[in-house]
Amino acid sequence: SFADIFYNNCCKNGLLPVTLPDEAVTELLAKAQAQPGYRLTVDLQAQLVTDDAGFWAPFTVDPFRRDCMLRGLDDIGLTLQHEPAIAAYEAQRPSWRQSATVGR
Repeated sequence: SFADIFYNNCCKNGLLPVTLPDEAVTELLAKAQAQPGYRLTVDLQAQLVTDDAGFWAPFTVDPFRRDCMLRGLDDIGLTLQHEPAIAAYEAQRPSWRQSATVGR
């Protein structure tokens, strides 16, 4: 498991924090210690951790976070998806409000 702050920071930085059952983690650690160069694959699309020796374990991830990671969107990217609406809103603001915020 992960602490909430660590989990959220991982997601915001494009890292996928995967939680697996204790027995799966124990198996993976044993394989990694026994086999130099041991590799496993974390497939976000399929939500599955696998290796070449037949290990597999499903994991869950919040659908919103999964979608953002698959599309490469961070908080700024999410906001920029609404750029036309933001520009339309800014264009409709009274000019006295626009100039008042320029110097801040």
